[in-house]
Amino acid sequence: MKNLLLMIALCACLPVIAQQKAALPHGTVYGVKPGGSAPIAAENLETYMDKKTRISTIIKGRIIRVTKSKDGWFDIDGGKGKVIAAHFKNMGINLPVGLKGKTVLVEGVAEKQFIADDLQHFAGDTVKGKKQHTVKTNPKHGLTFEATGLMVE
Repeated sequence: MKNLLLMIALCACLPVIAQQKAALPHGTVYGVKPGGSAPIAAENLETYMDKKTRISTIIKGRIIRVTKSKDGWFDIDGGKGKVIAAHFKNMGINLPVGLKGKTVLVEGVAEKQFIADDLQHFAGDTVKGKKQHTVKTNPKHGLTFEATGLMVE
């Protein structure tokens, strides 16, 4: 009887022991597989964008942390102390916390945070003349990235 209880206890513990965190294999894809063009280093993304407010691109960078595992929110190291806040366009993606510190390729849309001139966008007015096409970027706000796909390197 004791042997039977011991065997049942061991069988019940095996699934718990088997659930050790495994290393993410090279090439693991979340969302759509990035491809089609050469990736840009995350540190160079802001200079690559120049005066554009939005671009579609593929970036290569290191994940600092996964902020929300469910729905795929994470931060990428932007170099020089800057952080690129990223999230998936498709909210059905679940990222493992084990991605922290991994180098990844991420495809999507990069966007600069900017300040509207005198908050006129709330009134429905648009700026005319010289100020029409200038973008005031706020140095406190970094870049945001809406990802469609991510691949672990």
